[in-house]
Amino acid sequence: MPLAVLVGVDLGTPHFDKELEELGLLADTAGMRVVARITCKRQAPDAALFVGSGKADEIKLLAQMHGATEILFDQSLSPAQQRNLERHCELPVNDRTMLILTIFAQRARSHEGKLQVELARLQYLSTRLVRRWSHLERQSGGIGMRGGPGEKQIELDRRMLGESIKRTKERLAKVVKQRSTQRRQRARREAFTISLVGYTNAGKSTLFNALVKARTYTADQLFATLDTTTRQLYLGEAGRSVSLSDTVGFIRDLPHGLVDAFRATLQEAADADLSLHVVDASNPNFPEQMAEVALVLREIGAADVPQLLVFNKLDALDKARWPLQLQDMFEVDGQPVPRIFLSAQSGEGLPALRLKLAELAIAKIPIADAATQYPEWNEDAARLGTIDE
Repeated sequence: MPLAVLVGVDLGTPHFDKELEELGLLADTAGMRVVARITCKRQAPDAALFVGSGKADEIKLLAQMHGATEILFDQSLSPAQQRNLERHCELPVNDRTMLILTIFAQRARSHEGKLQVELARLQYLSTRLVRRWSHLERQSGGIGMRGGPGEKQIELDRRMLGESIKRTKERLAKVVKQRSTQRRQRARREAFTISLVGYTNAGKSTLFNALVKARTYTADQLFATLDTTTRQLYLGEAGRSVSLSDTVGFIRDLPHGLVDAFRATLQEAADADLSLHVVDASNPNFPEQMAEVALVLREIGAADVPQLLVFNKLDALDKARWPLQLQDMFEVDGQPVPRIFLSAQSGEGLPALRLKLAELAIAKIPIADAATQYPEWNEDAARLGTIDE
């Protein structure tokens, strides 16, 4: 098992994780064991080493003391910074982006998921050809050689990566076409489509299984599932079925390459009639997690999809922190949004959620009008704010 030292640099961002808790969870999910953590504060990253030579010496000494085999940074490193740090510390150095890519590569199960991860990995590697490889400075060419006369190895590798990216994009394009066909079929059937979105480990897959009795893999870890799963959910109160999709979870600083690669999957969220935004109510940082989800939704064009907030993991809250009512309104970007508290694990609040989904599916009422159509959602509207109130 790889032994990792975690490094975090506070650049003045509001979401800096002083305890490196999320990076530690990512490392654990990737199969690593964290042996040490170190943080520092800088006004701006050092151009060569990101942390400066003095702190780099401290990181190297800490890694040697604990027998670490790898160093993980909570921020994204430039190719040059990564190369310089590896030479300085004499250990492999990776950043948050590479760690997330590693986890995605381990967890992808479907053909589509594997293609998406491969595309993101190739795009990431295409910027890392300046790393440790000494052979990249050699030239190759001549009769019988793969490269042209005088073509450097780095140019050959870059060309081969470019060709692999092109082939993977072509294969993904076919998947996009297939998904588009499936969405058109659902549209012709006038199916009411619901998409589960939320921060990773908020309990989306557990809620999905509880609603449709599926067997989607669930675990108390980040990115337990990557592949989008769509099932029919029968709502007896509405006398009809709706289409429910479970999508990949989001996370802070989700690599743009992954967002682009998973665009075919995330398109389910953009084309849905309703987004069930699942929030981990037991996490004290849930407002920041909600903001990160909103950021990704804007990036994929799903910001205008009506939302219903589902504050999950009610069973993980102390009774003293339980809300006064399990249904109320919560302010998001200055707008009141309906909210339901529940526990997908214990089943608390699930009947109320099914009833609300049925009410919306019957008439496909815009969520903005739902509070008017169903006044009981406004009973606690004056109590906008956090669950601690």
